Amino acid sequence: MRHNTRKRSKTTQRAIAATAGLALGAGALIAVNVYASAHESANGNSTKRAAQGPADPAGGATTISCPDVGARLTSVPGRARTQVDRELALLDKQVSEAYQRLRSSTKAIQQDRSFATNAIMAPLKDRRTATIDRIAIAIGRSGTRPQGLEALAACTLRATDAQEQGPGQGQGDTGVQGNGPVAADFVDITTVRPNVTSPRKQRGASAGRFTTQCGVNENKLYNSDNIIVAPGVDNGAHHTHDYVGNQDNDAFTTNEEFAAATTSCRNQGDKSTYYWPVLRLQDGTQEFDAKQLGGGAEGNTGTILTASKVTLNFVGSPRGKVVAMPKFLRIITGDAKAFTNGTANANASWSCTGFENRQLTDKYPICPQGSSLVRTSRFQSCWDGRSTDSANHRSHVAFADPRTGACPSGMRAIPQLVQRLVYDVDAPSLDDNGQSTPFYAVDGFPEQMHKPITDHGDFINVFDERLMNRMVQCINSGRTCR
Repeated sequence: MRHNTRKRSKTTQRAIAATAGLALGAGALIAVNVYASAHESANGNSTKRAAQGPADPAGGATTISCPDVGARLTSVPGRARTQVDRELALLDKQVSEAYQRLRSSTKAIQQDRSFATNAIMAPLKDRRTATIDRIAIAIGRSGTRPQGLEALAACTLRATDAQEQGPGQGQGDTGVQGNGPVAADFVDITTVRPNVTSPRKQRGASAGRFTTQCGVNENKLYNSDNIIVAPGVDNGAHHTHDYVGNQDNDAFTTNEEFAAATTSCRNQGDKSTYYWPVLRLQDGTQEFDAKQLGGGAEGNTGTILTASKVTLNFVGSPRGKVVAMPKFLRIITGDAKAFTNGTANANASWSCTGFENRQLTDKYPICPQGSSLVRTSRFQSCWDGRSTDSANHRSHVAFADPRTGACPSGMRAIPQLVQRLVYDVDAPSLDDNGQSTPFYAVDGFPEQMHKPITDHGDFINVFDERLMNRMVQCINSGRTCR
């Protein structure tokens, strides 16, 4: 039986310390709540789609789409961080609650087409307006009050491509019924054309590879926190994460505690934390989190699948040498809200063993017999040379140019983390909507409908200096090292 290893609230003092402990580079300021946002990488993924257009809630499947307030915050004064963290997390909670009310109000909406607008969306706007105003006030007390945030309060109903689901799909005893995935979210990988391209290596390229071996989460370390985007906030992710590497992972962990923690990595000099949303089989199984927030209470249900293999490689730049990453550098790749936010920051990459020259972003692959499911995350490989984080968790790092491999002006190439997860899972039955062989799906925010485009990954660098320098030397000299 799985054990719930999520650690919960420690003390208010520690929560404050966790926020203060996010040491940034000179002049850098931090805000939270851009969940798993990064610029799109050049991995040759398939065509991406945003959420569908405005919806008639009485006429078909819908979800709620809200502007991302966190993405608009370019700086947050240190004194305001704790309150801003709390308020941004509250915005996510408000959307989650509104979506679940929408899902449970089908009959009322069919009887009164204005019900969704008057009873769900209007109150949601009012709550968001008040929360956003508190964010602006908090920032304005010790810095420049951001302008125009009030325009982000209104949300919209969006149509989805959802189809009717069979028994046990996307639901549990306490789950939200019908929140994905659906047959239309899957495609036969053998029908996809090869689409992966890479920039040509230039003279002086750093062609080496450093591999760290950290297991597949044999310790069953799970929680629905997100220390990068929601420090000090329980259930900040609203979905469950797998963790490998550092074993002290929750919303309250400080940098000092990361450095002192144990690690699942074979090389004990790597205490980095690597985490990603769990993959579940939509089979109706009651997991340890079936009645918890982040789990079944927010529509994330079914058997949690453990990867059969996790590969964590750090590779070089096709244009030149790489420099060491700073300790406690935080990188998020992909966008957990890409279904409603749009695809600008999406970086999902789904494929099958034997077919990894064909990558999918907005579809889950159906793998042929003998082939396993693969999730690959290629993290940003350019760093601003100053900060370990940034207000929107994006601007301190970036992807290299997909054609040339060059970093943006003023940025330096760092070792690129390439995270590859392999799962042995049966191909779902599409003809009966997953009833014979259930669908699989990535955990996510309830309003994101478990769409494949929302996949993402998170990394905090806690390599010791000696091992980081060894990694850089290995990559720059073109060697393969562990």
